[in-house]
Amino acid sequence: MNISFIGSGNVATHLALAFYRRGHRIDQIWSRDIGHAQLLASRVEAIPIDDISHLATSANVYVLAISDNALFDLALDLRLGDALVLHTSGATSMEVLKHTSKHYGVVWSPQTFVRDVALEYETLPFCIEGCTPKTEDQIAELVSSVSTQVFRINHRQRQYLHLSAVFVNNFVNGLYGMAQEICRQQEIPFEVLYPLISTTAQHIKWGDVRYQITGPAVRNDTKTINAHRRLIANMPEELAVYDQLTKYIQDHLKF
Repeated sequence: MNISFIGSGNVATHLALAFYRRGHRIDQIWSRDIGHAQLLASRVEAIPIDDISHLATSANVYVLAISDNALFDLALDLRLGDALVLHTSGATSMEVLKHTSKHYGVVWSPQTFVRDVALEYETLPFCIEGCTPKTEDQIAELVSSVSTQVFRINHRQRQYLHLSAVFVNNFVNGLYGMAQEICRQQEIPFEVLYPLISTTAQHIKWGDVRYQITGPAVRNDTKTINAHRRLIANMPEELAVYDQLTKYIQDHLKF
């Protein structure tokens, strides 16, 4: 396939490299910043452009790996005929692309993409959706050249999966940040917690997470809970989070 990318950020970089390494030809990389376009284009033997009017219409596939706001704006102007046009947003309907081509859809992975952090693409889950069954089959064939983990998920399911991803990634990272700050204030190396973090993540694979929960909340250990609360009494935001999560575990996750 000949693929052009609109966008040159983290997602575009990972997808362009993944497709390039699987033998697809990357035609063009567009970015408002020509330097960013040149950086990615040099890694996949593509042509960098910073003027959307210079986007050639000869590619088989166009991947719009850009922010949701930019996606809405560009989708109004692009007319790509019979090409397959995909966006990479977890929250936006594929219908935003309905005027760009007869064949459009979504390819999205519930993963955090960091530009220079390698990923195992073969086992990376990709969620796809197409405007017709035939288009969805075409998307599946394309993505299957990169990953063995391809899931056909509709827009509503993708919205809920995106929401779930925020809980397990963004919110958890927020909690890590709180724990890191507590350790910093007490001059404790945060890396002491690395094995616990790793083990907890591995245990999730064992089944129902409710059965994996340990700690004072699930034991209703009020003595330890109150001791914890006293330790962060001068940290109102952390205390509020501690109280809310303790209550949630006791109300919903206790067996």
